[in-house]
Amino acid sequence: MKQDPPRWLTALNDEDLIFLKRFVLASGSLKAVAAEYGISYPTVRARLDRLIAKVRAADDPVPTDRFRRQLGILLADGMVTFDVARALLEAYDQAMREDDR
Repeated sequence: MKQDPPRWLTALNDEDLIFLKRFVLASGSLKAVAAEYGISYPTVRARLDRLIAKVRAADDPVPTDRFRRQLGILLADGMVTFDVARALLEAYDQAMREDDR
C-alpha cells in the first residue's frame, strides 16, 4: 500500500525540489551549490534558510487549520510580507469569530 507523501514534502514546489536535490548531491556543501548555480554563498544560504522555514511551517506539529499553515508557507517562501500575513490572519480570525456567533 502506497503512503501519501509527508505534508512538508507536498509544500515544496519544483524549484524547491531541484534545489534540495542539488544540495543533497553536493553532500550539503553550500559552497558547491553556490558554484553550481553561479551565485554567492550568502544567496544560497538565504535560499536554504527560506526552504527550512517553509518545511517547518508545513510540518508544524501544533494543531492548526489549513489557512494558517498555507499562510506560514507563503510567508516562508517570501510570497507575502510579514505585514500582509499579519493583516490576513487578523481578518481571518475576525471572520472565524463572527462565524462562531
